[in-house]
Amino acid sequence: MANSSNRPVVITRPQAQAEPLAQKFSALGRKAVVFPLLDILPLPDQSALKAALADVGSYAMVAFVSPNAIDAAFAHIDRWPSHVALAVVGEGSKTALARHGLTPANATIYCPVDPHRTDSQTLLEALDLDALRGKRAMILRGETGRELLADALRDHGVLVDQVAAYRRAGPVLDDAKTAILLRLLDEGADWVITSSEALRYLLQMVRDAAGESGVVKMQQQRLVVPHVRIAETAHSLGFNDVLQTASGDEPLLAALQFQA
Repeated sequence: MANSSNRPVVITRPQAQAEPLAQKFSALGRKAVVFPLLDILPLPDQSALKAALADVGSYAMVAFVSPNAIDAAFAHIDRWPSHVALAVVGEGSKTALARHGLTPANATIYCPVDPHRTDSQTLLEALDLDALRGKRAMILRGETGRELLADALRDHGVLVDQVAAYRRAGPVLDDAKTAILLRLLDEGADWVITSSEALRYLLQMVRDAAGESGVVKMQQQRLVVPHVRIAETAHSLGFNDVLQTASGDEPLLAALQFQA
């Protein structure tokens, strides 16, 4: 396995979010490999999404579970109604909102205060739940996802609509990806893992490509994760070299630029 002076950083985010981060690592002198572990796909039927967004002005708040939800929604939104608050769970989603022209300077945006714990629970702690009681809130997410945010809002008397904006799928392990994966297993790498779901896909891909011996090799590599829940998943799956950072690109870059 390569030592830390020349091993690559593997960016496993969906393609659209992986490329910009890879460019930032390259600018720091780190070799970056884009190897998405989740494919983000449009909904075959977007009529329900379009109908919900056409009525967005009737909501007190819209929560986006990911940058993918933001990009999927704003493909159908010309102008955000200023009276509707937005809620996001991570720095990547705040950056995505900014790409669409929404910042704390011109919109009400709720997000977790602690960058080391960015999830539905810490988002709830940042919301004015009393002010939302009896009002409508929309949660834009993938076709499936955790129910914690919706359940907690409903428990506080909020009228919640969950709307699918995209679908997630595991990547197809074709010959080209198999070759890349086997090379990375042999050479060693720092793997940026941004969801527990993606990490499980990775282990299954390794098992399919290289069997249990490949899984052992994978467990010996370094994972870089932005959330304690992903770190806990990694440890439960047999990884010991797990570096946890805060949410967003900058903490990732800061954590790894000194690993070269």
